[in-house]
Amino acid sequence: MSTINKIQLGNNGPQVSKLGLGCMRMSPTWGGITKDEKESVATIQEALDLGINFINTGDFYGHGHNELLIGKAIKDRRDDAFISVKFGAIFYNGQWIGLDLHPKSIKNFINYSLVRLGVDYIDLYQPSRLDNSVPIEDIIGTVADFIKEGKVRHLGVSEITADQLRKANDVYPVSALEIGYSLADRQIEADLLPAAKELGIGVVAFANTAEGLLTGQLSTPLAPDDYRNHFTRFQGDNLVKNIEKVSWFTKMAQEKKCSPTQLAIAWVNTQGEHIMPLVSMSSRSRLSENIEAMKITFSEEEMNALNSHFAPGAIVGNTYLQR
Repeated sequence: MSTINKIQLGNNGPQVSKLGLGCMRMSPTWGGITKDEKESVATIQEALDLGINFINTGDFYGHGHNELLIGKAIKDRRDDAFISVKFGAIFYNGQWIGLDLHPKSIKNFINYSLVRLGVDYIDLYQPSRLDNSVPIEDIIGTVADFIKEGKVRHLGVSEITADQLRKANDVYPVSALEIGYSLADRQIEADLLPAAKELGIGVVAFANTAEGLLTGQLSTPLAPDDYRNHFTRFQGDNLVKNIEKVSWFTKMAQEKKCSPTQLAIAWVNTQGEHIMPLVSMSSRSRLSENIEAMKITFSEEEMNALNSHFAPGAIVGNTYLQR
């Protein structure tokens, strides 16, 4: 199995893998059962062996369970891992109930994260979202203080607007922007992506398959307990139309002798050297498939067809990425 290339995270950031490992699905963040912990730990360790050093988590993933898993996986090999942690989201009984971005709370969050991870510092620390409840200057300033103290190495931000990105970067240089991005979710191309590029900020792009829509494996209706039922994209006629739209994409994947998931990751990967696909994995079997996706290239004709077929607005209905 081949290893993954490295890129610089932002203009002045560290070297990280071009493919990131998202660990959220290893823990029951939205309820449900916990995945096989031994397999999850083995997946993180094998990813590190293959050169995937960007390990992404949130302190609210499984109420700290995810950080504990990562802590087990990186024990005795801290230098191999670049750990990205999101904070601020509050869950109760598997339900998101809001954000807490007050400086006192952030100071509490980071100490718990350091203990669960078993580390002295976090490589990339970032608010999971911003909701205008606390001034950006206070949130970013708190993380900047952590950097001065040595508890954090780099500042990140997640799921914010272009204006918020500029304000955050004015307070302290932002190394990375984590944001949802796929062929089905291209709204950030209008202003957020250009702002990140202008400011020299790396982009960590999650939800490359648009919550599974681009895998070609969805059928209608979804199971009653599927969390995606909350979003209009996955409801009624919208889902029927969107599945029809994706059927063309599935055919292209067949022609290129890859899976639709690989094709979706490949498209994100080719959008720029400063853009990293962040892919959720919970088993070692996914590693080879996703690394191979990073090798897929497109002809000019294929790229034009993809961009035309999935022009902004082609997929109907919203998800949590639209606010």
